[in-house]
Amino acid sequence: MDTTSASFGRLVPGIVGMVLVGSSVTVSHGLVDAPLFTTQAVRYAIAAVLLLVVARVAGARLVWPRGREWLWLTGLAVTGLVLFNVAVVRGVAHAEPAVIAVAVACVPVVLAVVGPLLEQRSPSRQVLVAAPVVVTGAVLVEGTGRADTAGVAWAALALGCEAGFTLLAVPVLRRHTPWGVSVHATWLGAVLLAVVGTALEGPSSVRELSGVQWAAVGYLALLVTAVAFVLWYSTVRAVGAGRAGLLTGIAPLAAAATSTAGGTGAPAPSVWAGIGVVVIGLVVGLRPHGSSRHGGEGTVTDPALPPATDPASTSAHAG
Repeated sequence: MDTTSASFGRLVPGIVGMVLVGSSVTVSHGLVDAPLFTTQAVRYAIAAVLLLVVARVAGARLVWPRGREWLWLTGLAVTGLVLFNVAVVRGVAHAEPAVIAVAVACVPVVLAVVGPLLEQRSPSRQVLVAAPVVVTGAVLVEGTGRADTAGVAWAALALGCEAGFTLLAVPVLRRHTPWGVSVHATWLGAVLLAVVGTALEGPSSVRELSGVQWAAVGYLALLVTAVAFVLWYSTVRAVGAGRAGLLTGIAPLAAAATSTAGGTGAPAPSVWAGIGVVVIGLVVGLRPHGSSRHGGEGTVTDPALPPATDPASTSAHAG
């Protein structure tokens, strides 16, 4: 198989996953008035059930976490699914939504630096150069806004949580596969959010959901969670967190396209400029390069899998 085609093929799941995430913005607007934590708990509970059923049909092997894997997976659920929602909700009370969006758009830089270190490799210079370009384009697409000190802090937390959703999966992807990580993340997230929702919104808050909101929850659970999670972690496992992180720049592009298709009008010139910059960053960072002998990102080997032993059984990761 052609090397370029093979390399692009490993990126396709992540691309599709980010398109789904970006296109969900319009759907999510329908949940603005819904009880946040209860709604998210329902979303992740439905997604967990869907993932279990599909995984069984697909013959995917699911195993129970052990030792420190519980810390990685629980940390993933706490940061990527629970605290992220808290940061966004609290953040918009102190900052314009664009500020939170811009903070989250910076995740490629974090993944470019930290991801390879967790994968026991050196960061790729190609990705390090491309990540700020993608971030710049995403910022142009999202726009900017005002924020006070608290808003900046919440935005920073949202960035850390978004990065944690990918980084905390790296040490367990080998043993649990994208299917297993997705299943455990969703059921853990559902339990944690149900506890928070019950405490803050009341056990009967789920009854407040309207028919339209239930439809939105179903869409988010199926496509933006069950499908997108597996697709995303498949690409992270195949090409490494650093290169995969560049694909997060696609989400704001998909959001802009969806908004335009929904009748909001043509994008502003700054949005078009941002789209162009993101594309340049993706081309720079994702083009195939080098030889597979060097073990860097973009090789034909699985960079998310350290060559020695299962990360769950090494002294660095095992309980």
